[in-house]
Amino acid sequence: MVTKKYGGHFLICLGLLLPTLIQAETLQQAWSIAIEYDHGLQAVRENTQASEYQLKAAKAARLPNLTVDGGFTALENDPEAKVNFGGLATQFPLAEKDSYSYQAMTVLPLYTGGQISGGIDAASASLKASKHLQVGKVLDLKLRVAEAYIGVLRSTKAFEVANSHVASLESHQKDVENLFEQGMVSRNDLLAARVALADATQQALQVKNMLDISRSAYNRLLGRAFQTVVELEEVAPVTVEGSLDDLMVQAIKARYELRVLKQQMAALDSKADAIRAKNAPQLALSGGYSYKENKYQVHEGQWLVGVGLKWTLFDGGSIQHQASATARQARSIEQQYDEMLSLVKLQVRQYWLAVQETRKRLVVTEQSISQAEENLRVNRDRYEHGLSTNTDVLSAEALRTGSHNNHANAIYDAVLANIRLRRAVSDL
Repeated sequence: MVTKKYGGHFLICLGLLLPTLIQAETLQQAWSIAIEYDHGLQAVRENTQASEYQLKAAKAARLPNLTVDGGFTALENDPEAKVNFGGLATQFPLAEKDSYSYQAMTVLPLYTGGQISGGIDAASASLKASKHLQVGKVLDLKLRVAEAYIGVLRSTKAFEVANSHVASLESHQKDVENLFEQGMVSRNDLLAARVALADATQQALQVKNMLDISRSAYNRLLGRAFQTVVELEEVAPVTVEGSLDDLMVQAIKARYELRVLKQQMAALDSKADAIRAKNAPQLALSGGYSYKENKYQVHEGQWLVGVGLKWTLFDGGSIQHQASATARQARSIEQQYDEMLSLVKLQVRQYWLAVQETRKRLVVTEQSISQAEENLRVNRDRYEHGLSTNTDVLSAEALRTGSHNNHANAIYDAVLANIRLRRAVSDL
């Protein structure tokens, strides 16, 4: 009996402690999970790896390359030479009918007119652009997760307010029913109370559906099943320090979109230089060993070394046109940069103004909650004593519900405004 008694006490204590052991998920934890899971971010990482290999390939062009080849040749007739000595014609063999050969050659570029260095500079700029893009995509993902996170919190709060609205109207309906049974109010008041309750109930159902959708969107970003029930920790607005001018400067300096466009411009300019370099002399040092089976030849194998020069003097303007086309692409990126710069400035100003707005809304909406609660209490009391109408009570309840929703929206709008401003200045 003693064992059962203490066992029962243990289960009761465990049941009381279990809810406290389950910790709500934080925004930081959500960011970490999403960064590890997100397929789009993984694709960007793969592109960065590809850019690193492209840079290695461009640098490898400066190194000597070694080629080995060989073969076997079978001729129909023996290669012979025909000569005439003092009117006497004769012929003698020059090579064997069947023979094999092989050679190993290495070529080292000595001068390419800047073609190799231009290719390296272009690949290096492309790699920097990829890295900036990867960092920026992390910020974009964190912003999407934050918006979904706040969306769940907002919907959860809206559902709580909707249920509170239903409970308040249920209580009011019971009061009206009691007054109607006593003959103190008309049937019209009872019908109006029932209609208001039905409308509040269907609104609560809509809000619950919105909550399920927001949870599904949040779970998708974190790679979870849509129906996973999550408990999220509340967040408070974190104020971004600095004046608007300071934030503008920070954004222009740090925004990944601008950095990516700058590096893309540099890559195209370097690529155009590399293309133009094809018109310059191309000088290379070559050497190796060559062997050809031939018993009639004194030295079948030979070591060799040489210097080669290739210079394209005329190609109909093909190389120049290709370089000009690439340079024009760089100028196109330059125009895109100016456009993005304008958008970045607008975003910073827009979100900075949103932060100022939500600060003021928080103060106003917080004060209105207590006033709306008191207004409802007074109107319900006056209605019970015949000093107020049913419409006044319903209007007071609508004001109470609206004040709670407005305050919740002000809080979450303030959180989002600060997060978006931090994203706008690349400090998320």
